Amino acid sequence: MDTKTNIENICEGVVARNAGEPEFHQAVREVVGSLAPVLEKHPEFVEAKIVERLCEPDRQIMFRVPWQDDEGEVHVNRGFRIEFSNALGPYKGGLRFHSSVYLGIVKFLGFEQVFKNSIMDLGIGGGKGGSDFNPKGRSDTEVMRFCQSFMTELYRHIGENTDVPAGDAGVGPREIGYMFGQYKRITNKYETGTFTGKEVNWGGSPVRFEATGYGCAYFMQEVLGTLDDSFEDKTCLVSGSGNVAIYAIEKIQEEFGGKVVACSDSGGVVYDENGLDLETLKHIKLEEGSRISEYADTHEHARYEDGGNIWEIPCDVALPCATQNELEEDDAEKLIKNGCTAVGEGANMPCTPEAVHAFVDAGVSYAPGKAANAGGVAVSALEMQQNAGRQSWSFEYTDDQLKEIMKNIHERCREAAEEYGTPGNYLNGANIAGFTKVAHALIAQGLT
Repeated sequence: MDTKTNIENICEGVVARNAGEPEFHQAVREVVGSLAPVLEKHPEFVEAKIVERLCEPDRQIMFRVPWQDDEGEVHVNRGFRIEFSNALGPYKGGLRFHSSVYLGIVKFLGFEQVFKNSIMDLGIGGGKGGSDFNPKGRSDTEVMRFCQSFMTELYRHIGENTDVPAGDAGVGPREIGYMFGQYKRITNKYETGTFTGKEVNWGGSPVRFEATGYGCAYFMQEVLGTLDDSFEDKTCLVSGSGNVAIYAIEKIQEEFGGKVVACSDSGGVVYDENGLDLETLKHIKLEEGSRISEYADTHEHARYEDGGNIWEIPCDVALPCATQNELEEDDAEKLIKNGCTAVGEGANMPCTPEAVHAFVDAGVSYAPGKAANAGGVAVSALEMQQNAGRQSWSFEYTDDQLKEIMKNIHERCREAAEEYGTPGNYLNGANIAGFTKVAHALIAQGLT
């Protein structure tokens, strides 16, 4: 059987075995579509069915989470933990609490996490988890009751050398604290290394909130450097307005000299031709938790468009940092037409396959999320190192470590793309670099 047919058969098999999970299907096709030259060079990977094994999680855990609200009403949610691969170290990946969470979302995120963690080379495997519980609008006591019920089941599946959850959308230090408290109560063990994303005063990393945004900016600065360019004096768009978007904006504007003129939330887009004022954004989104529309109330040069499309605004660099599949083919074509030269995914799989193909075909430097948004899990791995040594690092030291990790990820992606015949293609480079490391480990470990 030729390699192309083998790859298509694998993808069709994944769809058949995982019906109704389009995000997972998309993630698998995106990775496997880059692997033809690897499989041709390494027939042992085909013989050992490494791709098929990586498309099937080591373990899928789904459980009931009953909890009681402040009025005494009982609710029942679903909890998930997908332990995808521990070939390189303990399972590692976040927990997402949002009403959109279901098995397919968790599997897509866990699958991506395997390769994202692999190219970091920090000794961690891949997993993901979460629940269809939405903490937004809930009281602290309601969130605490939910987290305690969630952990009453999950505790038996995690540990600092087994599976290390972190935060994701809807899960911050508050939720991590409640879950760790229940874990400690049940196990009678103070193992801070079992969770990352903790508050700094009890084992957390001082750069955890900023990590994904900073990391994306660091990676894209390296990408631009390969073009003999940089962020300096570049006009940029950053979708979203949460931690990832805001701290990407901070790094681009305050360290690299770029100008971010627009960001967004689920309501619309704010545009400021003079460059977004970072302190106003932080106040509105991080301190007040309000809508981005309020920005235009205090900045006369800014305008807000309800339901607007951020990708219609001309720019040099675009960073989609909101959610999966937010940037479609039509959006990609608008960015290309308006002169965009580089796109970096700050979110997980924010570009549709059609958009990615448009960027690659047009020669736009496109950086996939498994490389460009690896900063969050990179600092989680650093947090694990601190916890293991019972150390506390400074913000500056941790940030320097993050910058070096992102540079190394960029270099691995660049080298892999060049070695396998597609120089400058970060999509192929990230997929190949991530896959080959895990594949060699699986071969060495036998049928695990």
